[in-house]
Amino acid sequence: MSTLTLLGHPTWAKIPPRGRPAVILLHGAMSSSASLLRTIGPGLSSRFHVGAFDRRGHGRTADTTAPFSYESMAEETIAFLESLGRRAHLVGHSDGANVALLVGMGRPDLVKRLVVVGANYHYEGLLDVEFLQPDTPAFDEWALKYARHAPEGIAHAREVLAKTNAMFATGPTMTESDLAGIAVPTLVMAGDDDVATLAHTTNLYEALPQAQLAIVPGTSHAVLKERTDDCVRTIVRFLTQKLPVTTLAPLRRASSGSSREA
Repeated sequence: MSTLTLLGHPTWAKIPPRGRPAVILLHGAMSSSASLLRTIGPGLSSRFHVGAFDRRGHGRTADTTAPFSYESMAEETIAFLESLGRRAHLVGHSDGANVALLVGMGRPDLVKRLVVVGANYHYEGLLDVEFLQPDTPAFDEWALKYARHAPEGIAHAREVLAKTNAMFATGPTMTESDLAGIAVPTLVMAGDDDVATLAHTTNLYEALPQAQLAIVPGTSHAVLKERTDDCVRTIVRFLTQKLPVTTLAPLRRASSGSSREA
């Protein structure tokens, strides 16, 4: 494990060595890289070198006084990829998936393929679920987990929650037109009882020009924990398959044409 300086800020990171294709894991909100490294990391490491980093105010990376935004998180991710000096696959969950879409849109030259799990490209695509609130048993439980790694300790948990909820209320704000400009092959994965509406998830899939869709039955937003082995198999297949895909009865792909991986 290493500490990198990204955009002037010390950042906890796991640097993937050279020798195999690199997969970078992008964690969700109010979480850290540890979650993905524990679940899908071991399965992916049989075929790829796996890397990750904790975004500002998450995990082992300290916070600053600046608000959270998906755009600043994408800038962090771009800086991390640039530090690697080579292209990589991005596998993001939840907020990490939203960030991956922004990176694919802004810097496709840094990305081979995207896997976005439980993504919402616009904040209005979420189901009507209540955000975590302070002074509740759920907050107290999360704050203890947060404090295990956070440099600022448990006293900073309320600030992180407030900045996260403010970001949820205003972002992301990508449009289907924005998604149509992402020229990176992308796997859209979600649980069938995920936090985004199924209509929003299928809109995401249909707006992306080189997308595949995987709805995992009997799962929630925690799909990577609930069906880890199935998810890893699906991700590995997508990351290693020859593109464009060939099917026996193409419809959307026959009419739109599947472009090859850049």
